[in-house]
Amino acid sequence: MRTSGVWRSVATATALAALTVVSGCTIQPAGPPGTSPAASPPAGGSSSAGSSPPAGRTPDAKPPASAGQPAPEVLWSPGDRGGDVRELQARLRQVLWLYEGPTGTYDASTVYAVKGFQGKRGLPRTGTTDSVTWQRLLGMTREPGKWDLYASGGQPAAKPDPRCMTGRVLCISKTSRTLRWMIDGRTVSVMAVRFGAQYTPTREGVFNVYFKSRHHVSTLYDSPMPYAMFFSGGQAVHYSADFAGTGYYGGSHGCVNVRDEGKIAAMFAQVRDGDKVVIYW
Repeated sequence: MRTSGVWRSVATATALAALTVVSGCTIQPAGPPGTSPAASPPAGGSSSAGSSPPAGRTPDAKPPASAGQPAPEVLWSPGDRGGDVRELQARLRQVLWLYEGPTGTYDASTVYAVKGFQGKRGLPRTGTTDSVTWQRLLGMTREPGKWDLYASGGQPAAKPDPRCMTGRVLCISKTSRTLRWMIDGRTVSVMAVRFGAQYTPTREGVFNVYFKSRHHVSTLYDSPMPYAMFFSGGQAVHYSADFAGTGYYGGSHGCVNVRDEGKIAAMFAQVRDGDKVVIYW
């Protein structure tokens, strides 16, 4: 009897062991293509079904929605130049992420603005403009006008007026808003300019510089007019800090405002009393 009891105990233990093995063989849930079933926990780790997941993780975590998706196409990146970059910058100005330019060059300020725009909308802060970033920006802005694109200058200079082709001339185009400093038909330098407002327009025609004043201050408006070169009454070509700061979103009281102080300083040193001024469309 004792022997048979031992055999019954052995048989029972064997059956229980078999059941235990079978109950532990569960079917692993199917993962993404190419994945393998989860590995066994490392030695010393808990395999209890009721244990909590590690901190920072959730049970049955799924891969990000972007997993397996191609990265969006990069359209423009630092160092790029051209009209497309100028439009990008103009649109970033509309949503107040960029305050200078447009310049047409993807510079450090543009990278900073793009990163800010991306981060605000939950996009990766790469600083490069990809197709997703561009579409989001397009949906929030309007198409820039000509002077939005050239708010701080950069518009190609218009063809010189025939009256500019001889002598020493400040050749000023209202169409392209540019000034060519020319000597005997040769362009010495080109600079962005703006003109008088609606009720104080800049006169058109042929004039001559009759007075120069390096540190001039307007007697009518008590405003600085550095590098002033007067050509018609109180109208002059001069540097404008306001133009440099706000671009074409302002205007003068009839003077020709120059944005680039370095360029007008160089021109001021060369211009003489009597030099011609031609203002045309």
